[in-house]
Amino acid sequence: MIPNKVYDILKWIVIVFMPALNGLILALGNVLQFETSVICGIISAVHVFLGALIGVSSVKYTKSNKTEANDPEGGTP
Repeated sequence: MIPNKVYDILKWIVIVFMPALNGLILALGNVLQFETSVICGIISAVHVFLGALIGVSSVKYTKSNKTEANDPEGGTP
């Protein structure tokens, strides 16, 4: 499971930074007549990968919290 601080940073990167960076590169590429498909493809692949890591961590965290809420002592008597 990813620590909360790391999760928050990765979530910000995935939700805010990477889409903004991709848009900036596309816009600048069009203005400067620069081919952007390769770099934007790489950014998109990393974006999907990080999103998947965050999703898996979130599911594990949710399951862990549900288990602890149902059995706060960590075992059955």
